[in-house]
Amino acid sequence: MAIEYLAEYELLNLQIENSCIFLLASPVYPGSMNATAYCLMNAMESETGAIARGLRRRDPDLLDRLIEQYQHRLLRYLVYLSGNRELAEDLFQETWIRVLERGHQYDGRHEFSTWLYAVARNLTIDYLRKKSPVSLDGLMENDEHAPFEPPDTRPMAWEVMQQHEQAARVSAALVSIPAEYRETVVLRFQEGLALEEIATVTGAPLGTVKSRLYRGLNMLMSRLKGAQA
Repeated sequence: MAIEYLAEYELLNLQIENSCIFLLASPVYPGSMNATAYCLMNAMESETGAIARGLRRRDPDLLDRLIEQYQHRLLRYLVYLSGNRELAEDLFQETWIRVLERGHQYDGRHEFSTWLYAVARNLTIDYLRKKSPVSLDGLMENDEHAPFEPPDTRPMAWEVMQQHEQAARVSAALVSIPAEYRETVVLRFQEGLALEEIATVTGAPLGTVKSRLYRGLNMLMSRLKGAQA
């Protein structure tokens, strides 16, 4: 429900204005983990390692499985990033060709999806740079001196907004905000990437990612409120 999402956004805005939020990330060690969490971490490392080995071998069965698993998420990301469905479909094909050609570069240290989005993003930027260099200014800037670092927001807010008739309005509003903010919002709330993973995909500092997320949400909420007026 949109009301809950608005409430969470207003809380985020209030916290930033008060400037009294400090996020402290405590390290987690195997000795302090419960058995389930430790097993899940090992399973993820084993899966990413298997993907890395399969890509080095250019295993066609592995590639088929990866395409089947990620095709919808990847195409959706490319549509939002490029703003053009036909172009996104071309870039989708190019991305998987690049995965096949350069799969040996994936080392298995991060989620495969993080590396995949980075490959797709680089291809998109290369294409758009040739066509319209000006449109890339936002995607390429680092915004190193971000004036604020909002607290982490959870994907649940996006899931709430996507319910029922809200989905079409949210999608239309997303397309209307600048590419660098749209990309961050999509990666965070649609694809469920952590802020650190978004920083890896985009090559931007973590503070910049947080700044773009807040500003993107601010623009999105403004457009949604304007559409309701």
